Amino acid sequence: MKVSRPGHASLLVLSGEGPYFKNGRYFDGSLLALDRSEVLLRDAPGDALADLTLHDLVIFDGAGGHPLLRPKRGAIPNLTSFTLDSILAQCGREYEMFDLHHVWERDQEPLAEPGVVFLSTTFICARRTLMRAIGWIEERYPAATLVLGGQYSNLKYDAIMREFPSVDYVVRGDGEVAIPLLLDALDQELAASAVVNLVHRDAAGRVTVNDIGYIDLDGYPSPSFGARAYPIVPYESMRGCPYRCKFCSFPFASPEWRYKSAAKIADDWRRYADDNGATHIRAMDSTFTVPPSRMHALFDLLPDVPVTWEAYTRANALRSAETIAALEATGCSKLSIGFESMSPNTLDYMFKKVTAEHNRVAHDLLRTSAIHARMSFMVGYPGETPEDYELTHRYLCDEFSGHFMLSVFSMTDETMPVWQDAQRFEIVVDDLDNPDDGWRHVGMDLTTASELHARTLDEVRRNSEDAVLLLWQTDYHTPLVPGMDRRTNLRLEKVVERLGMLPVDVPDGRERLDAARGLLAELGTHGIGVRHQVAATI
Repeated sequence: MKVSRPGHASLLVLSGEGPYFKNGRYFDGSLLALDRSEVLLRDAPGDALADLTLHDLVIFDGAGGHPLLRPKRGAIPNLTSFTLDSILAQCGREYEMFDLHHVWERDQEPLAEPGVVFLSTTFICARRTLMRAIGWIEERYPAATLVLGGQYSNLKYDAIMREFPSVDYVVRGDGEVAIPLLLDALDQELAASAVVNLVHRDAAGRVTVNDIGYIDLDGYPSPSFGARAYPIVPYESMRGCPYRCKFCSFPFASPEWRYKSAAKIADDWRRYADDNGATHIRAMDSTFTVPPSRMHALFDLLPDVPVTWEAYTRANALRSAETIAALEATGCSKLSIGFESMSPNTLDYMFKKVTAEHNRVAHDLLRTSAIHARMSFMVGYPGETPEDYELTHRYLCDEFSGHFMLSVFSMTDETMPVWQDAQRFEIVVDDLDNPDDGWRHVGMDLTTASELHARTLDEVRRNSEDAVLLLWQTDYHTPLVPGMDRRTNLRLEKVVERLGMLPVDVPDGRERLDAARGLLAELGTHGIGVRHQVAATI
């Protein structure tokens, strides 16, 4: 039984990304493996390249060499942590922000003994992951008041409260008002029934859901951080989503779609530049370019704001060279687009509301622009057959240029609307506690999807000079060589990937060393060498 802690109990906030590195197994046995422990060639004494790892690659300069691969964990604030930080700071609370990465890795402990623990579930998408996080908390702080909030608990609050007795409260929806009210109620031992957006248990232990309330995003102050320096600021311009793609549960966690005005966005970004030294904004919304009227207003306002920015958009929002030119003029430097598939059938199953032709037009407009683009695809969506997926495979191999991401469809997120089609597509999951360990539907099974995924990545790596897989790079700062143009940096990533995959692609040791020398020679033309070579020149 938990003991109440009146007064300002110390507060621990657990926030950050989930434990997943999707498709990481593809790199097993290569220099790009998750633990980065592989070398180019084992048991080859006497060859200077045999012990090569990718961390031996350095950029030459007059003073020596700097690592080509520079880890970026912690360099960019997490949006959820950023928002919680602002909420708690503005209500005068002392707290410790603890990255969930340390919960998954169990490699670090919080500094203080908390009376209240906040757990963000924004990047938790399955019961098994939630159990890991709650188990970690229960081991250390069994008497602490446990509060959940974020995407997953917004959707699964009823089941969570029934299945996890250590969870005391779930903040459902907007936390800006609910969190300060809940903390005040805990301090003063007041009834939880008066706290808006709160799920709790009544005196009889019954799960009780308080009234839901939405803040006015345009009228409510955006996060503020005093004079603290944040060169890169994550930003939220809307909650909810006007679209209902069946692989995404995001809109259902905040059913009422709301968005900030163009004027507020421009004012916020200018304030972050002036007060926090921000030079770049990462808009984290599901799609920043809607509604179109707001985007057109931003075309007029953002050119005068001294920041660059990146965002997510949809392919059908990019239909003309004039739109691309207007985005460039606002400082847009990167766009991420979920193409998902080039199959009309699969896009229809997804309720995506874009066409393969929309995807092609957006790609062709962006490939020659100043805007860096990355497109994501998936294989194995329920109903998709190998013949459907072949359209995506051939597009990536034969037509695509730039960064792409390709994932095997995941059944892990149990809140996705696609589960409403379970009967239509005959979806079967072998183990609901481990849904990605085995599934099948009318189109294919997990084994087939995984084989198709590997086939595409292999063929694109070996045969396409224009399409570059974006997966291993997410751990590192990009561009790899600051100051070089985008096309050159894309080429460097392609060469590094080919070098990293040599232990998998070239079984013969002598042939592997020869291939490595050729790839290293190409890197050398761009001022990149191996660490011991740099040392020899100093």
